[in-house]
Amino acid sequence: MSELIRLSISEAARLFGINSQTIRRAIKNQEITYVVVLGRYQLNFESVLKWSQNNNKRRNKMAQKGIGQFVDRWKIGNKLYSPNPKSVKKKTPPSFLS
Repeated sequence: MSELIRLSISEAARLFGINSQTIRRAIKNQEITYVVVLGRYQLNFESVLKWSQNNNKRRNKMAQKGIGQFVDRWKIGNKLYSPNPKSVKKKTPPSFLS
C-alpha cells in the first residue's frame, strides 16, 4: 500500500499555481477527496493532481505559475552526474513469466 500524501488548501494552491478559493470551490463540489483533521482540510494529493489535470486552464496555470515552472531545472545538465547507460542494470522478468 502506498503512503497517502496530504496537503493543506494553501499548500495545494501554491503547488498548483491557483487561488485557494478555486480549491475550496472544488471541495464544495466534491471534486477533491479530503479529510478534516483538527478543523482543517487535508487534501489527498492524488485527487488534487487528477482534478488539476482534467481542465486545460488549471493544467496551464500549474505549468506556468505552479510546480511545472521548475521542471526544466530538475533535468541533469552535467553529463558527469548523469548515470552511465552501461552501468544501469536492466531488470529482467523472472523466467517463469516468459
